Amino acid sequence: MPNCPQCGLDVADLLPIDPELKMRVKEIDSDYQLVDQICRSCLLSLRKKASASGSLLVAQEKAKHDRKGKLWKSRTSLIKQGHAQMSNKLYSEAAISYEKYLKLMEIVFEVETGKLTPQLFKEAAKTPELTVVAGIYWDLVKIYDTSDQYGDRQRMAINQLVKFLPFTPIYPDVVRKASAFAKQARHPDVIRGFLATIKQQGLRCFIATSTFDSGFAPEVIELRNFRDHVLLKKKWGHTLVEFYYFSSPPIARLINKFPVVKPALRATLRAVIKCVNSF
Repeated sequence: MPNCPQCGLDVADLLPIDPELKMRVKEIDSDYQLVDQICRSCLLSLRKKASASGSLLVAQEKAKHDRKGKLWKSRTSLIKQGHAQMSNKLYSEAAISYEKYLKLMEIVFEVETGKLTPQLFKEAAKTPELTVVAGIYWDLVKIYDTSDQYGDRQRMAINQLVKFLPFTPIYPDVVRKASAFAKQARHPDVIRGFLATIKQQGLRCFIATSTFDSGFAPEVIELRNFRDHVLLKKKWGHTLVEFYYFSSPPIARLINKFPVVKPALRATLRAVIKCVNSF
């Protein structure tokens, strides 16, 4: 009678451990010593161990998902609280509420501090949150401007604002307010630097974004990819892109002012996309 290497008993026969079971056991306990064949009783125990651990992992993942859902729902109170505090000129309190909101978003999306990106909000249900995030970063830029000790925080907020603002309908409003704020800001050079950066970087595909009402529309992404992978690799393409950046703002403003033209523009841009896809 063979001897089971797992339990050390003499048994009628030994059964092979399938690779999938081995992998699951190793995931549970990397130090667990496995052999190729064990007795029926040990094999059943091993399967139970793997099954119980799998159920635990599923439960843990569900608990994690539920917690994220609760955190996402709780963000509304922080947003309202921060807006109310800003209205009442309770700037320090507003900064705390906004920072808590951003920390909550970082937990939900599992990113490091200051590493939120617009792409994290690309799901249709979360896209409107882009405007909320951009508005909060803009408020924080103004709050942090009140003291020299918040210089690093202000620069971080500006860097994040530059990322989010081009994907929101408040882009022109924030740029206009920033231009006025620079005249009275404690750190005007920082605000002017923000304006220079946002005007240079934020207008990319701005006409398309205004036409499709989203920076994440498939058509906008296709045009952006064409710009990055085709146009910017050619000298004439650079010239065309620069002209687009120059002419984009006034056209985008007209599109937003007269939304009735959007259906026709969408049809036109889709036709353009068909052409560039065969480029």
